[in-house]
Amino acid sequence: MNASRKGSSKLETVPVTLTVNGETKRLEVLPWTILLDLLRDHLKLSGTKKGCDHGQCGACTVLVDGRRLNSCMAFAVMKDGAQITTVEGLARNGDLHPLQQAFIDHDAFQCGYCTPGQICSGVGLIEEGRAHTRDEIREYMSGNICRCGAYTNIVDAIEQVIGADAEAGR
Repeated sequence: MNASRKGSSKLETVPVTLTVNGETKRLEVLPWTILLDLLRDHLKLSGTKKGCDHGQCGACTVLVDGRRLNSCMAFAVMKDGAQITTVEGLARNGDLHPLQQAFIDHDAFQCGYCTPGQICSGVGLIEEGRAHTRDEIREYMSGNICRCGAYTNIVDAIEQVIGADAEAGR
């Protein structure tokens, strides 16, 4: 029943349970809360950036159940029960994720605003295993915009990790 029918001005929330960066989170959110706002405002994970708010720039990319997702395009309630990984959750035991380190090694960022989304998208791309060439990397990363133009270095960083995975037999 909505608030107007009950004669109350209190907005009704919906329970959502997510595993975010390995930790189970139980929250009460308004039904129209987008995943991006849940991460930033409710969980204070500010790595995921709000860019266009229309799914066009990729700054808000996170991994949901291991797949890339523009978090500005999904209501939090739609992801109830999902495993969410943000840029803050990629490092393990104090060691950067190989792609995070590769971004540093290749200076694959300038202002850094798009970097968390680029890295999450790159991790998803690597896990998908579909990109084997620089052109394929560029194609599969085309949903992530870098206004500073660090694309060559971003591709270099992803290529380095793909190459390391191939050498390790993964």
